[in-house]
Amino acid sequence: MPRPTKCRKLHYTPDFYYFKPAGIPGRNLEEVILTLDEFEAIRLADFENLYQEDAAKQLNVSRQTFGNIIDSAHKKIADTIINGKILKIEGGNIDSLKERNFICYQCKNEWSVPFGVERPSNCPNCNNENIHRSEKDKGFGQNK
Repeated sequence: MPRPTKCRKLHYTPDFYYFKPAGIPGRNLEEVILTLDEFEAIRLADFENLYQEDAAKQLNVSRQTFGNIIDSAHKKIADTIINGKILKIEGGNIDSLKERNFICYQCKNEWSVPFGVERPSNCPNCNNENIHRSEKDKGFGQNK
């Protein structure tokens, strides 16, 4: 019986979850699922240029497991590019870091930003700079 999979720690979530070849209807294409931990491994190793040992620590896995995750991710991405398939990012055994909640005092828009992401300088709705941590975050070290 295999050991249970350890939760991977995500420090970043993608803005886009679906990629497909242009000009071909999605209903005519196969889908390949890239898990969120595979996405994070690609980000850490290929985009951030971290050594596997350092990336493994951030993902909360061993170096060997990180190597297996990144190999799987590379194969899936290659398959989608070479064979013209849809790449869908979802799922995986992950532990997302908690989010910080913000409110715009101008338009009253509320939104969340994951920990580890830079503090927003403007409201994404009205672009006003008069933003603060939300009342939901009271007592958790917000900067007002």
